[in-house]
Formats: sequence, C-alpha cells, structure tokens
Amino acid sequence: MKLLQIFQYAYIIFAVLFLWDAISNWSVDRNRAYMSLFFAALGVFMFFFRRRFSKKFQERDKK
Repeated sequence: MKLLQIFQYAYIIFAVLFLWDAISNWSVDRNRAYMSLFFAALGVFMFFFRRRFSKKFQERDKK
C-alpha cells in the first residue's frame, strides 16, 4: 500500500513540472503551453481522485 501512496504524490510532482513547462513555453509556443496546462490539471485531478479512493479502501479494510 505504501507504493500506491508514493505514486499518488508523483502526480503532484508531474503537475508541477508540467506547470513549469507551460510557464516557460508560454511566449514561445502557445499550443505546447496549453497542452502542458492540460497535463498539469490532469495530474492534480488524478492526485485527488487516487487520494479519495485510497481513503475509501482504507476505511473499507478497517471494517
């Protein structure tokens, strides 16, 4: 279960990296910046999605 929690935080790390990529490429190539922003938003969504379901499974295992 610890390995899944590590991957959960990896989504946040990738979201930060894609956000940095979007900011650095904003004036050079807008299409690439928009794609990076999409992946950053997807990373944040996946973090909260995995976090919610991991808590749900932990509560189920406690019962």
